[in-house]
Amino acid sequence: MSIRIQKTFEALFAFEEIRGLFRESLPTGFDPAEEAAFLQKIAEVKAILADLEAGTGSPKVTKIAGSIDLRTREEESINIQPIQAAGRLTTEARKALISYGDGYSTCDACRKPFRLDKISRPGIAEFHADLAKFVNMDQARVVPGARRGFQAVAGTLVNKGDSVVVSALAHYTEFLAVENAGGVVKEVPLDDKNIVTGEATAQKIEEVKRETGKLSVLVMIDHFDYQFANEHEISEIGKVAHQYDIPFLYNGAYTVGVRPVDGKKIGADFVVGSGHKSMASVAPSGVLAMTDEWVPKALRTTAMVGDLTKRKFGIKEVEMLGCT
Repeated sequence: MSIRIQKTFEALFAFEEIRGLFRESLPTGFDPAEEAAFLQKIAEVKAILADLEAGTGSPKVTKIAGSIDLRTREEESINIQPIQAAGRLTTEARKALISYGDGYSTCDACRKPFRLDKISRPGIAEFHADLAKFVNMDQARVVPGARRGFQAVAGTLVNKGDSVVVSALAHYTEFLAVENAGGVVKEVPLDDKNIVTGEATAQKIEEVKRETGKLSVLVMIDHFDYQFANEHEISEIGKVAHQYDIPFLYNGAYTVGVRPVDGKKIGADFVVGSGHKSMASVAPSGVLAMTDEWVPKALRTTAMVGDLTKRKFGIKEVEMLGCT
C-alpha cells in the first residue's frame, strides 16, 4: 500500500478518535484528563500529516477493532467490477456517512406524521420527490435493498396460489418475494440469444391462463439480467403486460442510476432499483417507485386498531412496515 494512502487512513481514524472525545465529554467541555488526551491526539495528527505530506513513515494502523482489514482497493486500484464501480460512494456521500452514521441520526429528525418520506430537515422528503422524478414515476420510497421492493409489490398483489410471470434468468430474490407471498413463479423461456422477448412473454401469459384458468397477477422482468448481462425487450414486455391488464414490475437493479430509466415510457407500474449496486449508496439500499394508480394499494396505510388499547398508528405504510 502507498504510504500516503496508509497515512490518509491513519489521519481519518485519528480525527475520529478526537471526535470520540467530544462525544464522550460533557457539553460544558473537557475535564483535565480529557484535555490532555485531546492535546495528545492533536500531536499524533500533526505527526501523521507530516508523514502524509512527505510520503514518509511506516504503517501504524493495519486493523480496525483489532481484526478488520483496511479496505483500500478504491484508493489503490482501478475497480473494473461494473456493479461496484456504479455503487462507489461519492465524496459527499462519505461526508454524510461520517456525520450521520449513527443508528438514530435520522429518527432524531422525525416529527409528526412520523414517516421517513415526510422529513424536511434534512431534506429527505425532497429527496423522495426527486427520486420519483429521476425514474419518471409518481411516488418513490427507499427500501433496504431491491429485494424489499419486490417483496412489497408481491405482498400487495400476490395471494396464495397466484401466478407471477418472471424471466428464466430472474434473480433469486424475485423468486423468494413471490414464495413469501404464497404465489408461484412462471418463467418466460429465452430465445437462442438468451433474450426474453415480448412475444415469449405473451405466450407464457397465455400458457398460464390455459393451465390455471386465470391470468397472472404480476409480470416482473429484469431489464438486464445478472447472469449474462443481456438487455431484454423490456418496453415490448411492458406493452404485452398492459394488453392483458397485468401490472408490470420493471427490475432495474442494474440500470437505475447507471443509465437513464423512464418508467412511464417503458410502461412500468413499478420500478425497482438497487442503491448499493448503482446509486452510490451504502448497502443494503434500494428504491421502489410506482405510478399514482398503485399508491392506494402498494403504499396503503394502516387501518388496524388494538382490541384493548384501541391504538392505531396514523399514516404508517403497511408494506414499508411503517418506516424503511
